[in-house]
Amino acid sequence: MAPVPTVGLNDGVTIPQLGFGTYGVDQDEVEIALATGYRSLDTATIYSNEEGVGRAIVASGIPREALFVTTKVWDDQQGYDATLRSFEGSRKRLGLEVVDLFLIHWPVPQLDLYVETWRALEELLADGDVRAIGVSNFDREHLDRLAEETSTVPALNQVELNPHIARPGLREYHAAHGIATEAWAPLARASDLLDEPAVTEPAERHGKTPAQIVLRWAIELGIVAIPRSSKKERIEENLDVFDFELTADEVERISALDQGPA
Repeated sequence: MAPVPTVGLNDGVTIPQLGFGTYGVDQDEVEIALATGYRSLDTATIYSNEEGVGRAIVASGIPREALFVTTKVWDDQQGYDATLRSFEGSRKRLGLEVVDLFLIHWPVPQLDLYVETWRALEELLADGDVRAIGVSNFDREHLDRLAEETSTVPALNQVELNPHIARPGLREYHAAHGIATEAWAPLARASDLLDEPAVTEPAERHGKTPAQIVLRWAIELGIVAIPRSSKKERIEENLDVFDFELTADEVERISALDQGPA
């Protein structure tokens, strides 16, 4: 397969533009993904599979410096001290000295702890325990507050994003503030997205599957995508999107499928 390009983050770190989401998968599937060629793995405390991800990394024999590992602090572990403890637990379960990217999983504004949690992430970054820090599922109001009350701009915001939930306004905000956009559920959940003519017609023209067309759409827009699957053939298929390009018209037609929030 063609090599996976990288996206530069605002702190100089680079992340593969397509990674493997590990929600709901176990060590065996992670091992398949690594053997297929994925070098970016996305996990979280709440997924309860950090140990399996760590074991898969060891079993793969891939040099640590060739991998990019993301994990996240869960809602009930937010707060300055609690976040530091959560990170230590994640690091131990993963078997890693340094985590490449550490995220706040949700802002949970009703707890009013995400600014305090962010300051813990800033400390981890300053101490060299993580290479980059970011957030997940944050809206513009949450990002604005971090900008007002802290000194570090998130390297990345991971949000649900696909052609049906394209979030053009949020992506524009990210671009203006130097924040990378990462898509979870890039193939959409319980949706007819893959049956849309704007997707199936270019799939026929390019000799690709509808899922590959949707992932290529994200790549064309500079989005980092982390599809997940427990099926070997789908794991392989999702990575095979770097040997063709969509036309500008194809990208525009797919983008026009947007039904979601800005």
